[in-house]
Amino acid sequence: MFYCRYGLAVSRSKKEGLVISPPSADLLIETLRNSFGHTDFRPGQREVVEALLSGRDCLAVLPTGAGKSLCYQLPALVRQALVVVISPLVALMQDQVAQLRRRGIAAACLHGGLSQEEHQQLQQQLQQRHLRLLYLAPERLKGESCRRLLEELIDQGQLVAIAVDEAHCISAWGHDFRPDYRRLGQLRQLCPGVPLVALSATAPARVRADVIRLLELRRPLIQVRSARRPNLVYQMLWRPEDPLELVLEKAQAARGAVLIYTRTRRGVERWANLLRKHNLPVLAYHAGMDPESRLLALQQFQQEPQPVLVATVAFGMGVDRPDVGLVLHLELPSSPEGYLQESGRAGRDGKPAEVVVLFRDGDRSGLAWAINAAKDPDSKLRNRLSHQQLRLMESVAEGAQCRQQALLAAVGELTAPCGQCDRCRRPVSLIDGSSDAIPLLKALAAAPKGLDSAALGADLASAEEPAPLWRWRLRRLVEAELVADNDCGKRLWLSEAGERFLRQPRPLRWPQAPADLWDQPLCSDLSRHTDATRSFSNSWDGISQAFQAPAGPVTLSFLAPQLTAT
Repeated sequence: MFYCRYGLAVSRSKKEGLVISPPSADLLIETLRNSFGHTDFRPGQREVVEALLSGRDCLAVLPTGAGKSLCYQLPALVRQALVVVISPLVALMQDQVAQLRRRGIAAACLHGGLSQEEHQQLQQQLQQRHLRLLYLAPERLKGESCRRLLEELIDQGQLVAIAVDEAHCISAWGHDFRPDYRRLGQLRQLCPGVPLVALSATAPARVRADVIRLLELRRPLIQVRSARRPNLVYQMLWRPEDPLELVLEKAQAARGAVLIYTRTRRGVERWANLLRKHNLPVLAYHAGMDPESRLLALQQFQQEPQPVLVATVAFGMGVDRPDVGLVLHLELPSSPEGYLQESGRAGRDGKPAEVVVLFRDGDRSGLAWAINAAKDPDSKLRNRLSHQQLRLMESVAEGAQCRQQALLAAVGELTAPCGQCDRCRRPVSLIDGSSDAIPLLKALAAAPKGLDSAALGADLASAEEPAPLWRWRLRRLVEAELVADNDCGKRLWLSEAGERFLRQPRPLRWPQAPADLWDQPLCSDLSRHTDATRSFSNSWDGISQAFQAPAGPVTLSFLAPQLTAT
């Protein structure tokens, strides 16, 4: 059946939603200006909007702050019909709905926390066809009532499109896999003629392929924009024993809002209390708080002029606060892909903003434990991928390359150095590390069942070369693939490449070790240093071996974001 609606040629059939010819440019710009106050589209937006309005599936990978949500919000307003949005977090849905309502756009979210009265109001809006955006949690698709709702919307010709926000969550290759997202593959069977749009801020090629396959996108428009953010100044700093002074300095100097991330709920509470004692307007946010407290913290973060919010990394996904002047991580992030999303919450207004990571060499072990403790259907694959990403993040933090360039290279994007991160402003010298590598490799060669990295570092430690420095060198050898490690980096083995290196040494070049390593304890209770030989008695089989370290020089070459033997 064909008819005309708001100046557009429209056809409707059961199970196929609405299919229309593309709207005029004037109509799109007029709706954009009237509803959102913008006079033009940001890069990548218009192509996705026009594809959806013509009935075509889309995959949109647009960086944080690039306006992904407008890609599915505008079609609902142009068509004066409904778009269903799948979103992973209730807080994210509530924030999006609140923003739309402030603009006078009818929006609602459907989740398990709604009261009976709120359910009735939602049903009334749907019956009256007033609603433009309906947000659903992915687990709602398990319920028969949600399936019936989608079928009714299609039969009534109300459904413009279905948007899957944070679409990388469907992929086991992604940094934030969520099992509930796997059932979104049912959407194509439930709504065979309705265009789907999958959106994410970062999605490497293999994640994009997974999204297209699992959502069964049909000949989709693929819109991928650079994740580079030229207004962000990246810093990755060695975390001092007491980082409070540094955190205060950064928070007090920042413009606008401040986001401080820490790994645990206990850490959130501890840091919030510490910073409040120094008269900062601190808010706390984590999953252990009751929903009302979380919602209040979110509202205060959005409304107060210069809030400081301490949170776990779950906070911030989709939260639209444009003037965040500082995003500070108190520990090493778990992956480059995830960190690009989290750091991207700074400077969404286009003005300069700082993004800072404070890390130590023990951070990876704590994160590795958390990864191993997580349970999901693809746990073995997920754990392996997560540990790979964690190693890569550690390499970025300790490497000599431009921070933003290394992060983008880790997700498959090649760019020039940013020119303003701490590495670009204060380049790190590359030194010959082969003479330091040989005694480590020989020690591992004599222990086929592996050695403990901490004990090996302590065995070689001296006043001039403390144990943390030797552990730092071991991590460089892991990057160069001369040494293999277990998931948490505590147990090490000599690799085949390491064996070849010992037979025929080659150049090894790695960054100058940070001066902060000399400020750490020497682990003197474990250290045993002699002039010519060291004894290693911590291999799995308990065999003690002694070695004379050769004095010959050698070298290495650095390829971003990892070290590679040449």
